[in-house]
Amino acid sequence: MSDAAELSDADLERYARQIVLREVGPAGQRRIRAARVAVVGAGGLGSASLLYLAASGIGGLSVIDDDRVSLDNLQRQVLHDTAAVGEPKTHSALRRLDALNPGVRVRTVERRLDAGNARELLEGHDVVLDGSDNFATKFAVNDACVALGIPAVIAGILRFDGQVVTVPAGAPCYRCLFRDEPPPGQVPACSAAGVLGPVAGVVGSLQAAEALRLLLGAGASQEGRVLTVELLDPRVRAVPFPRDPACPACAGRPSALAR
Repeated sequence: MSDAAELSDADLERYARQIVLREVGPAGQRRIRAARVAVVGAGGLGSASLLYLAASGIGGLSVIDDDRVSLDNLQRQVLHDTAAVGEPKTHSALRRLDALNPGVRVRTVERRLDAGNARELLEGHDVVLDGSDNFATKFAVNDACVALGIPAVIAGILRFDGQVVTVPAGAPCYRCLFRDEPPPGQVPACSAAGVLGPVAGVVGSLQAAEALRLLLGAGASQEGRVLTVELLDPRVRAVPFPRDPACPACAGRPSALAR
């Protein structure tokens, strides 16, 4: 990332409430502007994270999704609107993000990310956020980011609950927490079990905050912790988990703690 260019008067006004933060300042805002962030999934989680990342002034956003907007998405996927039903989510996302902040370069990828193309699609980004709705994609994101040395923020939601796992380079990874994809039927889909719309907003916003913290180098590292959010009886907890010495993704790689 190069953050050499000065901020314009319009930048100083648009991001004033952010720049005034001691942890950000003009130098931090330039780092945010120079960053490239990929968001896998433009659904419920991606809706919140993409909106806040664009609003914060991320220089380049890649939106990776192969799905189309459906009417039952709109209860939680606030990036899209009724007029977008039937349209590719990447198209709807591009239109909304450009309207929110035309200074952000949005790249859309209308493809399904999988183990075969993950490295190709994610290479060159500074942070990757996963908001997909299946374990296969989450593992593909994790494995590619571990191999490429890119920090990843992987999240999931169901009913009234959510979780966020931040994986800085060299940290215990998503496979250390969930070794393999669970058997079919063990984890119910949102379509069957349901999800409260604002849960997606809360957890997706946490993902965006984690991405910004990683880019700024602000706050305490969240490596080796899963952040759980429960909104029926509200609580937020950070639960530690160890590195799996036999992890097929990260075992044998240098620890972030040793750097």
